[in-house]
Amino acid sequence: MTQPPLAPLVFITGASSGIGRALAERYRLAGFRLALVARREGELRAWATSMGLDEQACGIYPADVSDTASIVAAGHACQARQGLPDVVIANAGISVGMDTAERDDLQVMASTFATNNVGMTATFHPFIQGMRQRGSGTLVGIASVAAIRGLPGHGAYCASKAAVVSYCESLRGEMRGTGVKVVTLLPGYVATPLTERNRYPMPFLMSSEAFASKAFAAIAAGVSYRVIPWPMGLVAKLMRALPNSWFDRLFAGQPRKHRQGEAD
Repeated sequence: MTQPPLAPLVFITGASSGIGRALAERYRLAGFRLALVARREGELRAWATSMGLDEQACGIYPADVSDTASIVAAGHACQARQGLPDVVIANAGISVGMDTAERDDLQVMASTFATNNVGMTATFHPFIQGMRQRGSGTLVGIASVAAIRGLPGHGAYCASKAAVVSYCESLRGEMRGTGVKVVTLLPGYVATPLTERNRYPMPFLMSSEAFASKAFAAIAAGVSYRVIPWPMGLVAKLMRALPNSWFDRLFAGQPRKHRQGEAD
């Protein structure tokens, strides 16, 4: 008797909360099998149980993307257990304010790049050879509109997300002709645990569910680059076009992101 084909599989990092959780829910609703990665295994399992998902529908892989061996092992475990994903979303990221004059904040820069950049590369690594051989697949890097201009007090985050954009552009060129797509998504302000303590205005703030819906459509369409929501993309382009002197005056004295351990 012929077995029915398996549903497509999506691999998502940072899936225990925020954008990652919303993406998992959106892909679940679309009929995908899930492979979910996060440090907080208990939260992933509790969510999967609440959704009535069994191990065939939802594989859970505890891993820390800042630990290369950990996230690479999670990728290999996913393939051994569930097969080669159709979509891989490198979503896990951190955002902490920094002040270069503070010695302790040099570690903030190192930790941010370990998670947001090396972690993304290590997330994609286990799947690229298999996707090339199969001739299909989609690799999705979650960047940010913070990639477009460097904001005072956000040096680590802005620099890391600018690096995500450049890295994904490079990877897209490497994948050209293989059938493997690379999608770069730049969220604007999304209501998540990462943004709830921000002490500055957040124009066009959207829910994680609204972002996930728009992201799902963009990934399915195979776009190479998209800012979500689109009005934030227009704002970002205007900011990019501002002369440096105007940009610097505009953000002079504005509230900055919390540093590590800093109270409200």
